[in-house]
Amino acid sequence: MEISDKLLCLFSTDVSAEDDRYVIEVPRQEIETGDVEPGEIYRVALISRDREETDSSASTTTQRTSAPSEPQPPVEVGETRYVEIEDIGKQGDGIARVERGYVIIVPGAEVGERVKIEVTEVKSNFAVGEIIEETF
Repeated sequence: MEISDKLLCLFSTDVSAEDDRYVIEVPRQEIETGDVEPGEIYRVALISRDREETDSSASTTTQRTSAPSEPQPPVEVGETRYVEIEDIGKQGDGIARVERGYVIIVPGAEVGERVKIEVTEVKSNFAVGEIIEETF
């Protein structure tokens, strides 16, 4: 499956029935730290989760009933990357996006710059990188 570069966030959730409609809840974390804003309209893609066949072993039952794990960040602390600054955040920091739309905040960077960064902090839905070389 191909994942769009426009992907803002990725999470697992339940679909619930509410009156005459069905509701998908966006986790608070995606609103507070991501690019998703309440009141905006977004395109939503639903991906089925492969369900394992029923197995009599307890470990399989535990796996199937526990919440699915969140995807791991595509970067690690200390990693160096070349990124292009696509946007400026609310606090004036540069914003770059890498695999699956994962955000890297780059203080001191400007839109359109291509910079080499070292990742200094990694969270589940964003990272912070320090410029170690500016490229043009």
